[in-house]
Amino acid sequence: MLLVVWIVVAVLAVLVLGVVGFGVLGALQRLDREVRGLQGELTPVLAEVQGIMGRVAAQRTDDGPATTR
Repeated sequence: MLLVVWIVVAVLAVLVLGVVGFGVLGALQRLDREVRGLQGELTPVLAEVQGIMGRVAAQRTDDGPATTR
């Protein structure tokens, strides 16, 4: 009788671990989709910021050395 209890406990433990693993795997897949979506949205913004930074750097070199007080 005790053997049956241990078998049931082991089966339940495997089922619980399977459900938790399935949930974690699903969450990781959703997170991956969100990150890919954000990368797609932020890539043009990053390119624009880099272009602005390049123009600012070029303008600073054209203006000469910066004066400090």
